[in-house]
This record gives sequence, structure tokens and C-alpha cells, in this order.
Amino acid sequence: MSDIRVFGGNSNNALAKSMCDILGLKLGAAKVQTFSDGETSVEINESIRGKDIFIVQSTCPPSNEHMMELLILLDAVKRASASRIAAVIPYFGYARQDRKASGRTPITAKLVANLLEVAGAHRILTVDLHAGQIQGFFDIPVDNLYAKPVMLDYIKNKYKDDNIIIISPDAGGVERARAFAKPIHADLAIIDKRRAKANECEVMNIVGDVKGKVCMLVDDIIDTAGTLANASRALMEAGASKVAACCTHGILSGPAIDRLNSSPIDELIVTDTVPLRGQAVGNPKIKVITVAPLLAEAIRRIYTNDSVSALFT
Repeated sequence: MSDIRVFGGNSNNALAKSMCDILGLKLGAAKVQTFSDGETSVEINESIRGKDIFIVQSTCPPSNEHMMELLILLDAVKRASASRIAAVIPYFGYARQDRKASGRTPITAKLVANLLEVAGAHRILTVDLHAGQIQGFFDIPVDNLYAKPVMLDYIKNKYKDDNIIIISPDAGGVERARAFAKPIHADLAIIDKRRAKANECEVMNIVGDVKGKVCMLVDDIIDTAGTLANASRALMEAGASKVAACCTHGILSGPAIDRLNSSPIDELIVTDTVPLRGQAVGNPKIKVITVAPLLAEAIRRIYTNDSVSALFT
């Protein structure tokens, strides 16, 4: 793998280093910093002419700053005559703005796709894209990996002796919840909710029998934790013996940690696609599972032109 280089921005440097350790590579020499006026500066401090480049950067909060770092890194390696350039975006920000929700609003996910292509990306590698149709916003290959296998391994080992039921926190997440329930032969329940306004929700009804069961809430993104907190209370009121939650991308912004701590959720399982910040660091309720082996193997397969989808078959 002498013709491959992996670089990382400032959003998730620890994950990039873990991936390099697995691949037997040294993290690429790049200096990403901010000028006093707030502008981003990037320097590539090694020759990458004709190399295959993978840039690891989650566009998590501060989203705009990390997005700009990624775009400038892409431009830098393109102008340094790299052969192929892949943007490895463990958490793809702006994915929730994938359609016009009302009049005179942007489709920001499409704008981000355009920016990444213009900046120089030849391929996108991401994890649990919020809306699968965003792959169609690109005119380049998009590999959407799934964190389900690594999370299921943990769930099966820790909750193997429990009467577990998988819970979808809304109707839109039923397919995702079913994908978790089927391999472990667990029952499935759905929470019908009504969202009053952005980042707030009201739990209305539980479809399914949760009495006396260990409820595992499954979602792809936890942001302000309003949905999970309200859902966990509704499940306990319905007779659940315990409530846990697993979520690929733990954004945990705003009042999320306070809501998590005051909720009956026993454990929140997240991956390291988004690094923990502030009060989330060291929180005893939060368990972090790494996706570094998954991303590293995908990078190896892309470099050697092997099948990426075979990882999940």
C-alpha cells in the first residue's frame, strides 16, 4: 500500500489515527490551522503526486468550520497532483436538509454534494447516511457504510440474557429498527410521535408490547436528545423493565446531556464518527464503539478495487 496516503482534518483526528494504525500507515503530514481572522489554512507537507488520497473529516459541530477544512484539504491535494481523492466523511453533516420542507428553503445536502465534487473529491465514503437518496445528489461514487454490525456485536454480547425488544422512535425509522431486530430474533415496537417544532417532539403512542422487556431504542442521529428522552419515559410508563439506546452519530448538542442524565435511559451506545465533547466526555451513561476497523477495511477495498458492499453480505 505504498501509493496510499490518509490525511485528517481537525474534526476527528483520533479516528483517522486509529484507521492508519489498522492499515499499517502513518497519518499524512498535513497542517490544518486557523488564521487570526478565522480563515482556514492547509499545508500538505509531503509529496503526494500520483498517490491515492483519503481525507478523513466528519462535518460535525462546528459544522461549517469542519466543512470548510474538508473543502480546502480536497483542493490542496488536488492541486498537489494526487491521482485519486476520496473524502471519508464518517458523519455527513447537512444530511437532514435533503428536500424542500417548505417554500423558499434550500436543499443544503445537494449544495454540499456540489461543493465536494468541485473541490476535487472523486469518491465519498460515509457511515449511515441520514437519507439514502443523498447518494443520488452526487455524480461520483458514494459508499454508504453501516455501523449496524459493530453495534449489534456489542448488543448481542451485553444483552444476550435479556428479553430485549428493538424500538423505533418514529415511523420513519422502522426499516432501520427492523434491520437490528431481525439478526437477533427480537420483537419490534414503534413509537408514534408528533413533533411540535424543530428539536422538540411529543410522544403520542407506543405500537407494540414492551411490558417487562428491555427496550433498545435505535436511531441514526441523536442531536438534542429530545426524542430519546421522551421516548424512554413513555416506554417506562408502559411497563418496560429497562431502556437503553443505540445511535450511530452522537451529536449531543444543546441540552442533550442534561436530558440524557435526567432520562430513564440506562445506557446510550454511540460510535466515534463524532467525537464526544464537553459534558459528554466521561459520562457513565455513554458507551463509545469505534468504527475505525470498518472504515479501514473499506479504504483497503477501495484501494485494491475489491467489493465494499461485500462487507455487509
